[in-house]
Amino acid sequence: MVSSPPPFPSAFTVAADWVGAAKELTDGLTATPVNPDGLGVLYVADRLEEDLSSILTFLRQTTGVAEWIGTLGAGVIGGAKAAYDRPGATAMILDLPPDVRRVLSPTPVPDRLEDDVRDWVRAAAPVAGLVHADGGMPDIAEALSTLAARTGTFLIGGLTCSRGAQAQIAGGIVNGGISGALFSPAVGIVSGVTQGCTPLGEMHTVTEGAENVIVTLDGRQALDVFKEDIGEMLARDLGRVAGYVHAALPVAGTDTRDYLVRNLIGIDPERGWLAIGNEVRAGDRIMFVRRDPMSAQTDLRRMLDDVMRRLDGPARGAVYVSCVARGPAMFGDEGREAAIVAESLGGAPVIGFYANGEISNDRLYSYTGVLMAFC
Repeated sequence: MVSSPPPFPSAFTVAADWVGAAKELTDGLTATPVNPDGLGVLYVADRLEEDLSSILTFLRQTTGVAEWIGTLGAGVIGGAKAAYDRPGATAMILDLPPDVRRVLSPTPVPDRLEDDVRDWVRAAAPVAGLVHADGGMPDIAEALSTLAARTGTFLIGGLTCSRGAQAQIAGGIVNGGISGALFSPAVGIVSGVTQGCTPLGEMHTVTEGAENVIVTLDGRQALDVFKEDIGEMLARDLGRVAGYVHAALPVAGTDTRDYLVRNLIGIDPERGWLAIGNEVRAGDRIMFVRRDPMSAQTDLRRMLDDVMRRLDGPARGAVYVSCVARGPAMFGDEGREAAIVAESLGGAPVIGFYANGEISNDRLYSYTGVLMAFC
């Protein structure tokens, strides 16, 4: 009988200083044997942004693991716990052979990969990537799409979220572009994405629009259609829809469960126009959705159940990236979202961070949670 490989070593800390954080992470990671040829993943809350380099150096020296990836977040997740908007750090060592992975140095131009990475991609034909990106880089959505197409990978990850430096980890401390690691088909990976929204009406077609302004939907004034979908109570006081009702753009080739959520950023009551956080043009499909705690928990559990069904054996570990606008604001308790993920994955080690945008496949999402589980 072949036994399942052991879970990946992982650790979590809420120590307020970098020395305490680094020691607690080391103690947790080395509680079981560590493979120095593994790949380390480190996420640090931006409250410790100035100490990121010190924490990374300490972990590299004490664990013997040389290769690391990661970034900063508004908070971090470790197992069933989280630290949101306060000091914290979490780490995991992916016990995977060096030949089935390749660290991706930050690249602002994804079609110009380093020679060794390009050669490895051609030989290994990677199928998945765990990536972190600087949301301030120009045309970030297009860059992610280009990287996914050039490498043939399904990307999972998120945008750095920090009030200070937008630092990433790819070997050492780096800035700008997209970084992370690519994995060959030899690595068992299952991914999932949770939207956490509920449709408020039917799908509509933009019949007139320019830039980010919707003039008409289904041949009618956009605002009239919007009011019908959100209901009479909200339509009476449109000021209440801010942060609660959003526009959703379905992803081509999927059902309405996979869509890009974008903010409503303006309403013109006189003209009957709507402005959203995305460019629109005639022929685009759109619907309106609401975000609320019950919808978020229901869809999170749906995604996790689906991942568990597709896993080929117990998960060795998982990385979960959640939107900065979720967390306590959506789930109430600081660790509630993390606890649901950990429980649903059968207690497998989980680490993650709160991002300024989430990456799934070749697209940039918002208000979502994305998961990469290893088996």
